Amino acid sequence: MTSLLKPFQRLFSPHPHIPSGIYHYQSPPDDPRNYRLHLRKEESGAGVLIVNAATILHLNQTAADYAYYLVKNAPVEEVAREMSARYHVSAGQASQDYVELAHRIKILIEIPDLDPVTFLDFERQEPFSGRLSAPYRLDCALTYRLPSNEPVDSAPIERVARELNTDEWKKILQKAWDAGIPHVIFTGGEPTLRDDLPDMIRFAEDLGQVSGLLTDGLRLADEIYLDRLLKSGLDHLLLVLQPENEQSWQAVGNTMVEDLSVVVHLTITEENQTQASANLERLSRMGVGQVSLSVSSADLSEVLGKVRDQLATLGMELVWNLPVPYSALHPIALEAGDALIEGGGRAWLYIEPDGDVRPTQGHPTVLGNLLHDPWEIIWKG
Repeated sequence: MTSLLKPFQRLFSPHPHIPSGIYHYQSPPDDPRNYRLHLRKEESGAGVLIVNAATILHLNQTAADYAYYLVKNAPVEEVAREMSARYHVSAGQASQDYVELAHRIKILIEIPDLDPVTFLDFERQEPFSGRLSAPYRLDCALTYRLPSNEPVDSAPIERVARELNTDEWKKILQKAWDAGIPHVIFTGGEPTLRDDLPDMIRFAEDLGQVSGLLTDGLRLADEIYLDRLLKSGLDHLLLVLQPENEQSWQAVGNTMVEDLSVVVHLTITEENQTQASANLERLSRMGVGQVSLSVSSADLSEVLGKVRDQLATLGMELVWNLPVPYSALHPIALEAGDALIEGGGRAWLYIEPDGDVRPTQGHPTVLGNLLHDPWEIIWKG
């Protein structure tokens, strides 16, 4: 997803010698870059490298092995010797590959505002396949409360009897991190209605997790509140645009000038369908490069197709695998019908405001309650 990371492919015979688990590196105090790395090594040999709790790299086995030595801060000579023996390549080639990967990681450390998830040496769908020790992401519905102007059926409020408090959510985040889950997205309802949202973002940041937010964005028109979220450690944002509301456009403008990866979500309705093209052009002029789409009715699927084509013409990227507003229809769902979207229930899980875990938002199956049930039982389900 980024031009900085060109294909890093070597045809090696796999020999998984490095144990699966979580490995961590914190730069020394005298390093002005002040960075940290977390590596999750899978039993398959593949891995996920988290850079500064802000960018996630999906690595094949060879790259994950090199990343292990990078996290261990191993000298080049040792890495060349180990990798040469493991993959039957020359020490010179192994040394060159290690230096090249380290250089790419260095660029990621120094460049802000990258996509939260970056794929290195993986086709886009491959992180959703194979045996995983845990999902890559949790979508955490902190509340099903909504602003007063929203219709009550915009969130499934009847499904939960109560909301978890701050300490209970922190226990869930801790449990998720201990299980090796590197990425959380705070959603709802409207999560900015919870006063403790900045505290939970900060807690995730302190753990080392990448944190995102799905919001209607209206509170982000307040620059002071936006700054508070950013200082708490917010890494990326999915802002649900209300095109008829200038406060919503102001929120987009505020976020586009910050060190933040931003996706704008546009729901096409009967009322705004004739303005959809103009709204996309306005977003493009504001510098928005990533857009998520949905429609309020399947009858608008033809309009959705035209808007999707316009995205490509404008050079904007369609983002499809982030949570979308409750019960919305989006391009992938319209094509997949009732089937789970690829990655749902494996690459990510959804947590209700009371801690119940579902494979995806709106799925009828409850896998357990993450506050009360052991993670192993939930994941096995």
